[in-house]
Amino acid sequence: MSLQGKTAIITGSNSGIGLGVAREFARAGVHVVLNSFSDRDEDHALAAGIAEEFGVQARYIKADMSKGEECRALIDLAGGCDILVNNAGIQHVAPIDEFPVNKWDAIIAINMNSAFHTMAAALPVMRQRGWGRVINIASAHGLRASPFKAAYVAAKHGVVGMTKSVALETAQEPITCNAVCPGYVLTPLVEAQIPDTMKEYNMTREEVEKNVLLTRQPSKEFATVEQLGGTALFLCSDAAAQITGTTISVDGGWTAV
Repeated sequence: MSLQGKTAIITGSNSGIGLGVAREFARAGVHVVLNSFSDRDEDHALAAGIAEEFGVQARYIKADMSKGEECRALIDLAGGCDILVNNAGIQHVAPIDEFPVNKWDAIIAINMNSAFHTMAAALPVMRQRGWGRVINIASAHGLRASPFKAAYVAAKHGVVGMTKSVALETAQEPITCNAVCPGYVLTPLVEAQIPDTMKEYNMTREEVEKNVLLTRQPSKEFATVEQLGGTALFLCSDAAAQITGTTISVDGGWTAV
């Protein structure tokens, strides 16, 4: 089955993994809806650039993923949803007894609650259209814990659990729901951290990557946004029609340990 003409909504997609996924879908002929909480000219220009490059429809819709009503409105405003990719996320690192309550609330809202709201709004649309794919971008931290990341680990474990529940609810329909669990991915955000980390540890870039950033990733290589996009695209293919309710790790062996 061709994906051409399908519509994919990707939350948190004006950079990083979300943008990489959107580009791979557009390359396959899928119309894409980009999203973030900002409403800048460059956000809309990004969508216009994808439309021109790949010959698909591409729109940018502002929606704050910390607000349930805006999550649901995003699905309505898109005007159709065959593929939903829940990617929006934030991070904060602190010991649990020092973890700011507002940071906890924001991480749980954006990383986990948003997926509940978008799935609740999108599934009726998918049922009406007779086909659907839900892909939740979780994390290696949805399967393993790290210290000082209580909110992120809790949220990503919650996303994995929700994924399984939704898959069971849709198991006898032409709708699948899976979670992709990346390890460290070379995004612009990570790239921006490398020079400061080099100075802090007095290391070369290669040393920082292998001995600091990728210490838990056995491959000692970053995943790429293109690889994440390719994984999401595979989960929408006919070959993946019986893959539902599971996690696919793209983590260089992190969770194999």
